[in-house]
Amino acid sequence: MKDFLKKKHVTLSPKVYFIDALGAMAYGLFATLLVGTLINTLGQILGWAFLTDTLWPLAQKATGPAIAVSIAYILNAPDLVLFASTVIGLAGYELGGPVGVYVAALVGVEIGKLISKETVIDLILTPFVTVVSGVLVAQAVGPYIQNFMLYLGKLVMTMTNQSPLIMGVLVSVVVGIVLTLPISSAALCMMLSLSGLAGGAATIGCCCQMVGFAVMSYPENGFSGLLAQGLGTSMLQMPNIMKNWRILLPPSLAAAILGPIATTVYPMMNNPLGSGMGTCGLVGQITTLQTMASEPISQVLLAILFLQILLPAILSTLICVFMKKRSWIKEGDLTLMDLDAIKASQEA
Repeated sequence: MKDFLKKKHVTLSPKVYFIDALGAMAYGLFATLLVGTLINTLGQILGWAFLTDTLWPLAQKATGPAIAVSIAYILNAPDLVLFASTVIGLAGYELGGPVGVYVAALVGVEIGKLISKETVIDLILTPFVTVVSGVLVAQAVGPYIQNFMLYLGKLVMTMTNQSPLIMGVLVSVVVGIVLTLPISSAALCMMLSLSGLAGGAATIGCCCQMVGFAVMSYPENGFSGLLAQGLGTSMLQMPNIMKNWRILLPPSLAAAILGPIATTVYPMMNNPLGSGMGTCGLVGQITTLQTMASEPISQVLLAILFLQILLPAILSTLICVFMKKRSWIKEGDLTLMDLDAIKASQEA
């Protein structure tokens, strides 16, 4: 059985299912719903109906299939299983939202892989088994999972509204750390439908990680490292965090300071799409502007500038300098590995 599963690339690995697949789910969201949001915003600004009335609805409809295909791809699905996963995505998204697609795709794709190329009627049987198993799972558990995730998200948002100081710290720090770890904060926030004050605190936490690491490591990584982390992802620091976990403290402490400010002093809001994005492509800032459209735009822009960019950079740097003076962080601890070094470490 072990040899058979190995041949079929079925690993039964928690890392594959809970880290790699969630990361793939985020790519599916980025390629459809997230890009669609940017297209819709641009269309509203320019007054182009083609962007708002045609492309935006299509991007929304394509979200489920894109998530399923992304997950199938990361699971090394054969061609027929990969293509059939689009149907799972449609069903899963309609019945259970992004989480419904995630669960249904995992089951349907893995079962499809097991049957793939095992019979003379592979062209019919493989997509049939993939679609039926995935859709049955979506129908059986999708609505319950979706309701649970929505309940959990509402609980977090309600608690944030009732205890903005404490929850501002917790949401900001936790979601920020999730962004830096090999887990998708964007997928997490979408799963929880995190919005409102909780969404604003989550955005702050992500910004602290991305901007914090970008500025802290600038002396070692230069301008390219600044852009890669500040507009890309702080996940690039994961190899360094594994060597010295203390480098995670400056941006996390900055998040703990700024998160409650964004829930009490000047309430910041965001929607589920932007809550887990931080400064990645400036998506978190664009969705903040959308969510807080009723507020004076000058005030919102100033709040974004200070709470999401300048203060995360300043606080993270000051804490990092303090830690360097005590040798808790040393020279080279924040240097990004190049591709050759990463490949060599993986082979080792």
